[in-house]
Amino acid sequence: MGKYFEELKRSMDFLAQHPDTIFIGQAVVYEGTAMYSTLKDVPLDRKVEMPVCEDLQAGITNGLALYGKIPVSIYPRWNFLLLAVNQLVNHLDKLPEFSGYPTKAIIRTGIGSICPLNPQIQHVGDFTDAFKLMLKNIEVIRLDEPEEIFPAYKKALERTDGKSTLLVEWGDFYSKK
Repeated sequence: MGKYFEELKRSMDFLAQHPDTIFIGQAVVYEGTAMYSTLKDVPLDRKVEMPVCEDLQAGITNGLALYGKIPVSIYPRWNFLLLAVNQLVNHLDKLPEFSGYPTKAIIRTGIGSICPLNPQIQHVGDFTDAFKLMLKNIEVIRLDEPEEIFPAYKKALERTDGKSTLLVEWGDFYSKK
């Protein structure tokens, strides 16, 4: 693996040191995506494996954030996160405005890799720009270079401005950069 992967792994290990983080998503406990390998040293009791039920996952993420936890909600591809748009846009993004509760969630997604196997157009979307337009209280950050990764995840964890963070990775960069 390359520096891009190493920085993601370092970032997940850093997030796991915080007592309030909980890693939730598909392939967080069991293998199935490249993101799984970045979580291998996160303690098992800090990970919640989810079925393929993206909207439910986002709802649980919102609840954990309201409870004062810092969910790290993992969607392996943008195309899967699209199924959670209601919870993301209408709820998590608006919670600070309609509830007055400061919440913090870290949403992790990726632009699907096309090499060595292209999973076709329904799995390789990049909706970063569209979500930047839709979200007011969730900062969207696309991680184009390895040196951007750790500072972005550190900012997401340590922010005090009442915003959540959506971080977008490139699947093809895990081994290429």
